[in-house]
Amino acid sequence: MRKTSVGHGLKWVIDRLAALVLAVVSAPALAVIGVAILIEDGRPILFVQLRAGRGGRPFRMLKFRSMTRTAIADHAGVTEDPFGVVRDDPRITATGRFLRRTGLDELPQLCNVLVGQMSLVGPRPDVLEQVANYTPEDRRRLAVRPGITGWAQVRGRDEIGWPERIALDVWYIEHWSLRLDAKILLLTALQPFRADPDPVPDTMNIERARDRPRG
Repeated sequence: MRKTSVGHGLKWVIDRLAALVLAVVSAPALAVIGVAILIEDGRPILFVQLRAGRGGRPFRMLKFRSMTRTAIADHAGVTEDPFGVVRDDPRITATGRFLRRTGLDELPQLCNVLVGQMSLVGPRPDVLEQVANYTPEDRRRLAVRPGITGWAQVRGRDEIGWPERIALDVWYIEHWSLRLDAKILLLTALQPFRADPDPVPDTMNIERARDRPRG
């Protein structure tokens, strides 16, 4: 127990120091990306969305905006799943496509790490509507701070279905170590410019939302 507590304490310190260093080093890139988004599609530069943090507590997650300003309103014309990822999604801007392929759209989340809402590594934070439909098993992934990257991201990301992603996140929590975090960060660093994923249609959350009693 003490060994685990010390490890988590080190993770807390490493997260913040690494996030601070990365934020400083990437500052020029952050500025260039912001200007590119502004020129192509105007404001806002950032996409801010409520996500579920540790214990399900809501927080405002930051990302560079990679979709058009009307993307949420336009989702019905592209996909039935408002949470899903679609191959060749027409709502993604040219700049946004580059940001997504390289993972640079996630850089603003370094701010979320610095204030203690996120970790560098952990389960990706879901939107509140998804969490409202979680089963008790699903909620196990809320036991730790969400991450900028995670075990499910480097093991398939959008190319694996929701049940497998949950299983991978739970496995990560049960087998967590600083060494595992380092492995995930290394695998993440090797992913930029990977081929566009072929997302798996995932209707589980849609079905749960339909079946959920409405008050």
